[in-house]
Amino acid sequence: MIKKGITRQIVLHYFFVVFLALLLVEFVFMLAVQRYYYESIYNTISTHISNSKDFFEPISRANNAEDGNNLSRLLENLKLSNTELQILDLNGRVLASSTAFESDRAVLQTSDISQALNGAMGRWVGREPSTGEQIMAVSHKFDLGGDHTYVIRYMTALTMVNSKLLVMGLLASAVGVAVLAIVLIISIGMANSIVRPINNITAVSAQMARGRLDVRVKGNYKHELGELASTLNFMAHEIVRSNQIKDDFISSISHELRTPLTSIKGWSETLDSGGYDPEETRIGMSIISKETERLIGLVEEMLDFSKLQQNQMKLVKGTVSIREIVQETMLNVWAKAEQKQIHLKLDADETYPYNVFGDGNRLKQVFLNIVDNAIKFSHENSWIYLSVKEENGQIIAAIQDTGIGISEEHLIKVRDRFFQVNHQNGGTGLGLAITQELVELHEGTITMQSELGSGTTVTITVPALMEDTNDNGAETQSSDGSIPN
Repeated sequence: MIKKGITRQIVLHYFFVVFLALLLVEFVFMLAVQRYYYESIYNTISTHISNSKDFFEPISRANNAEDGNNLSRLLENLKLSNTELQILDLNGRVLASSTAFESDRAVLQTSDISQALNGAMGRWVGREPSTGEQIMAVSHKFDLGGDHTYVIRYMTALTMVNSKLLVMGLLASAVGVAVLAIVLIISIGMANSIVRPINNITAVSAQMARGRLDVRVKGNYKHELGELASTLNFMAHEIVRSNQIKDDFISSISHELRTPLTSIKGWSETLDSGGYDPEETRIGMSIISKETERLIGLVEEMLDFSKLQQNQMKLVKGTVSIREIVQETMLNVWAKAEQKQIHLKLDADETYPYNVFGDGNRLKQVFLNIVDNAIKFSHENSWIYLSVKEENGQIIAAIQDTGIGISEEHLIKVRDRFFQVNHQNGGTGLGLAITQELVELHEGTITMQSELGSGTTVTITVPALMEDTNDNGAETQSSDGSIPN
């Protein structure tokens, strides 16, 4: 007995479909064979009747014999082997029979007789009342001239034919049972070939669920099972990678939190001990303030990411000028850029508003993060180019640096949460992940192009606020020249 499960379902489905198909085929086959045999018998008798009629009727009309001579001569000349010949009057009464039955038997009223009286070749299949045997009767009307018109009726037993049909039916049933047995064996094999990989995948997934993320689905499976195995393996790989990124994040954030806390604790203890001049006190308080701001920035970054992940980030939207936001961003990072002697250059039409419908503070956060990264990874005495333009109902802002760039391997992962190309640079690895989420909340897109050693270009595209655009057609031109290609 096959245990419950997919194997049993597949086997039963195959078996049921084949069983119905065989049942239908055998029914049609037996019906066709029976029809063939019955038609053969009918055609033999009807051909004999037609030939006899064409030959005997003209002779009988010429001789114009007496009724008794006609009957005996009909019986003699029209007899057919393995059949009983009856001669009936037009009322259906038997006048003579090749088996010498009495002529005063009851009137016959079978359908073949009524068809014969109408001039057709009548046929009837049924049971003989006296014997209960199944027979076929074929009747036709003979006109011998004058008042000598009779119905010639042949009857033949179908017992032998039905016996052959029964044997053929039993043989066909045996073949059907054999076919079903073969189908059962094949369907079990096919079901196992499908279920075995599923069981293997299930076992591996159960191990993964228990924390064994090093296991993989092995085997070259095809079609949907192959896709399922590949997806499961990819999922395990991504979970391992995500866990590794989380571990790296915890290590990095622990370091990031410990460093400012150590500075704050050290200077606070130093200042608490007293005995320092005002300048040293000012320096200490400045360091405590900066490190506190740094801690606040780290915490706010993690809180922002948590809100985004839980869809709790609320945007206060209104009409915002992207050009003004970019200009404010440049002012905010100007001091940091000056420390590395990095030059910032904006390319935007001063008369064009570049308005969008969005949250100004969050959009500024987006540009601050990208420009800050550009400064962090740029060489000293280099340039960072910023441009804003409107194209096909979209505001397109680009930030291009000539810094260290990002390798192709890291470029596809750089926007993943917690991912950091270089952990020694500090940070949480959430900046670009948050930036992408904020841009998407504004129904925009962010793309990155980079080449290791040549720099990076980040492009932000958001829908323009069409009601506030003008049609002056002014071309984008910066005060100190255009961005070189």
